[in-house]
Amino acid sequence: MEASLLVIPLFVLFLSTTANGHGLKVGHYHQTCPEAEEIISETVAKAVKANPGVAASFIRMHFHDCFVRGCDGSILLDSTEDNTAEKDSPVNNPSLTGYDIIDEAKSKLEAKCAGIVSCADVVAFAARDSAYQAGGLFWAVQGGRRDGRISRESEVTDNIPFPSFDVKRLTQSFASKQLSQEDMVTLSGAHSIGVSHCASFTGDRLYNFSGRGGQDPSMESNYALQLKAKCPPSASNDTVVPLDPLTPTKLDAKYYTDLRHKRGLLKSDQTLMSNYATSRQVKINAKYPTIWRKNFGRAMVKMGAIDVLTGSQGEIRKQCRVPN
Repeated sequence: MEASLLVIPLFVLFLSTTANGHGLKVGHYHQTCPEAEEIISETVAKAVKANPGVAASFIRMHFHDCFVRGCDGSILLDSTEDNTAEKDSPVNNPSLTGYDIIDEAKSKLEAKCAGIVSCADVVAFAARDSAYQAGGLFWAVQGGRRDGRISRESEVTDNIPFPSFDVKRLTQSFASKQLSQEDMVTLSGAHSIGVSHCASFTGDRLYNFSGRGGQDPSMESNYALQLKAKCPPSASNDTVVPLDPLTPTKLDAKYYTDLRHKRGLLKSDQTLMSNYATSRQVKINAKYPTIWRKNFGRAMVKMGAIDVLTGSQGEIRKQCRVPN
């Protein structure tokens, strides 16, 4: 393996073998596939080096996987003739990428230790490893998830929070997954990297606020002008802009600085400044980024345990795109 690309310190990959209440534990593969995390982190490092934008996709992939049917790898299953899968929902397609990198990592794992590492765990590790590549964030990922066999497009829109959500609806969405409002604000910091299609925000932020036309008053005027130049009403569906205009390719707390200056791209971003509790957390994260970095890892671990399949539940897929 190319050590120059493997920048995650391997001595911390097995910090603990303590299991949580969900049956997951850090170091789950220490005995059965000791090179598992190394293989995944090397594969992710190569992918992010070749295309920095894929880092945001892996974090988003983990989020979208966990919010629909739990963290069971259902986001990876392909559609069939009689079923449209989650990945082909307009929420995920074509914006969510990186499936081929997951396939590559899984193929290497199967060659090394067949039938041991689940696809759901590959996604969880890839999210952590991409956060490390994009911003130096690190947390010990608990393993032991097993893979589900069902993936339905119809379940996506009922579970994934939309860019148009306000604080109340965001809080309710996260609460339905046993995540607190504080977790919600912390995980929103993932919008420090990645891009958004113009269609996700132009309607209610730039040109037709509250259905009355005009611009959302919670958006800073110069920022709005910049966005209008990139996303005119005639913009194609493929046009994208960075979620964070300050440091668009670095996972950091500058996202919260954006919000304080009324430069949140999506309504679901800027709305965090409309509520006392969430705006207070935004201000703390902007002023003390080390606090956000620590809390982000904790929140990702908590999210990664949503409705997991463990023990004899589910299966360990041989290929991530199809059930066994």
